[in-house]
Order: sequence, then C-alpha cells, then structure tokens
Amino acid sequence: MTKLKPPRGTRDLFGVDLARHRYVASVAGEVARTYGFAEIETPVFEAASVFDRSLGETSDVVSKEMYGFKTRDDGELYCLRPENTASVMRAFLSNGMQQSVPARLYYSGPMFRHERPQKGRYRQFYQFGVELVGAASPLADVDVIACGYDILCRLGLEGRVMVKINTLGDGISRLAFRDALVAYFSGHKDKLSEDSRARLRKNPLRILDSKDDGDRALLPNAPTFDDHLNADSQKFFKTVCEGLTRLGIPWQRDDMLVRGLDYYCHTAFEFVTTDLGAQGTVLGGGRYDGLIELLGGPSIPGVGFASGIDRLALLLDHIQPRTDVVALVPVGEASEAFCQPLAHQLRRAGFSIDMAYDGNVGKRMKRANRVGAWASVVIGDDELSASQATVRLMTTGDQHSVAMDQLETFLRASQETGVQ
Repeated sequence: MTKLKPPRGTRDLFGVDLARHRYVASVAGEVARTYGFAEIETPVFEAASVFDRSLGETSDVVSKEMYGFKTRDDGELYCLRPENTASVMRAFLSNGMQQSVPARLYYSGPMFRHERPQKGRYRQFYQFGVELVGAASPLADVDVIACGYDILCRLGLEGRVMVKINTLGDGISRLAFRDALVAYFSGHKDKLSEDSRARLRKNPLRILDSKDDGDRALLPNAPTFDDHLNADSQKFFKTVCEGLTRLGIPWQRDDMLVRGLDYYCHTAFEFVTTDLGAQGTVLGGGRYDGLIELLGGPSIPGVGFASGIDRLALLLDHIQPRTDVVALVPVGEASEAFCQPLAHQLRRAGFSIDMAYDGNVGKRMKRANRVGAWASVVIGDDELSASQATVRLMTTGDQHSVAMDQLETFLRASQETGVQ
C-alpha cells in the first residue's frame, strides 16, 4: 500500500512546529493591535484578475506560481491567493472602507505558490502582514517599519536581524529611472535572459529582481534610483530615515533593494537575518500608492509589510509546546463511573482534562507523561470512600491528598503559581 504523504511543498503542522507558528502569529497580532491595527480575514481564493491586475501578468508569481482553477457554476477563473496585500485592498474596496481612512488592518494565514520547496519556503506558506491605507505621510512608513521591528524584538530577534531600506521615488522619479533602465538594458539586450527581455518591454524594474546570473552581472553598472530622484522624493526619504533614527531603530541603506511592481513608490524595506542562509528575508514591505487604482478604485495611498511565519518560526528554538493538561486516572470500575462526570465538571471550569479509557495505573500514568500533563489526579476505591483525590504534580513529583470538593480550587491555585 502506498504511504500517504502531504502534497509536495506542504507539511502537517503539530507539536513544537505548530506551537512556534501560533506563537509568532499571536505576538505579531498583539504588537499590531498596539499600533491601532484591526484584524481582517479574506478568502483563501480570489478571482484571478485581482492578482493579474496588481502583480502583473509578466510577474513570476502570476505567470509561473499561482494555483488557478475554474468554478463549475460560472466557469470564472479563480486562484489560491499567492499573497494577501491585493486581497486586503480588494476587501477594502468591496466593503467601502475608503469612506473612513486611514484604515489600519492586519492579517495572518496561508498563502500558496507553486515554487521549488526549500528550507523555510513551502508551497503552502504562512504570512503575517499589516496594511496602512489612506495615509500619504512618510510618518506612516515609519510607523509601519517600527511595528515590524517591534514584532521581531518581541520574538527575541533583536540583534539577529538588520533593517535594510531604500527609496524608489515618486511617480515622476520612477518614470525617469525607468527610461534610464530601458536605455541601459537595451544596449545589453543580447546578454539578458528571455524573461528579462520580456520585462524590458513591460516593466524593466523587474530585471533588478532577476535571479539569472547573466542579468545580475549587468546590475553593478546599471543606473541607480539616487541619480533620478527629484527634490520631493529626496525629502520624503530623508523624513523616513530621520523618523527611524528618532525611534532608535537601527537601519542600513541598500540602494539595490527594489520592488519591481509599478504600484510601489518611495519606501522599500526588508528585515534580513544571516541565520537562515540564502533565504534571509523574514519581513519586507513598502509603499504602494498606485495599487488601489490598478484594482479599479480611487487614488488612495498605502504602505505595509508581510512577514514569513514559517521562516520566523525556524528562529524560535526556545519555544516549546505548553500544555495545560490534567490527567484524570481512575482505578477500578467504580472510579471510572465517577471520573467521567468529574472530568465533565472540570472541563466546564476551564481545565484541559485527559482521561484514558482503559489500562492499569502504570499504563495510564505513562500516558499522562506522554501527553505532557502537569498534574495527575488519581482516584481509586480508597479515594472514593474518603471523598478525596490523590494529586501528583508531575514537574516536582509532589503528591497531595485533596478533598473532592476542594479539587478545583487546589488545581487552580497550583496552575496559577506555575507548578506545571
């Protein structure tokens, strides 16, 4: 019989891996809420046009990596979301949020891309992100970067990540830079990859993101953004950098950091680490003032970031699953009949109760250890006749006889003092 496995590039999350995922998402959500962001959930699949418009048909994501399908009822083309910024902007327009800006939204959940799996990168992967929509000020960029930085610090990664930042300029500056790129790469067209020759016609900035060795060999002599920034763009970037410095956030200029899509402008940033090898980016974002227009909405600015939960979880080797389980161990038929209502009572009181359905005391105690119980409550004939329970605190080995009507109080006090 063929062994059943999850699809290539996916995995089952449980135990310590799931605990780390949950921890990252929980901490990120807590920090985002302190910045005034409210949670939003969007469908895991959208009309393919949402991403065709926003990411562009020539992008690798749209042309090579999206999982698409047609519905049976109307034959419309949908796809599993490869990222969530476009989905959140679609939700922003669908639900009339443009009537109340700025909107501060955060999300957490699975995304899907058909790409080569590797360490920290999966075909079903998880992201956390924030989107600040409707604020044109560079101070909004500072706020968003600070939120990302605070999340990483709360995860214990301060000193293990570096904030890299660049400016892409405003629309006028980008247009001038685009023209310079076209002129430069047109002179080296025979050395460009097939993908980059296609990008040269539609979006030459994407050539700067190319992973092709031949393309990358041309980059050192390519035009730079700085040579084409107007005064307004220079002022915007200066304000962002000064804002980060005032907050004590360490940053480093990286003039090769780009966002290749047309709707990006001004600030681009990444948080990178050397702890994960070549796949070192754990959080990245930027300003996307033209995105909502591409989706058919009005001209509304925005800035945000997305963070890879899978990669962050790899850095959290100190996080272990925390168990709140109390093992209920009946000894004998009379105790089994007594313990099921007791388990029901304790569960309603908020305790996590595990009770095996068969086996002797030794077997049941082994199960208590296997499920990570912090306490075991043993009830046999002697305990029933005395209306008491024998409570063993598993971490210390201490054992207590507790009156049955005081059991809930004793477990609560033990739990609150942290003996588990």
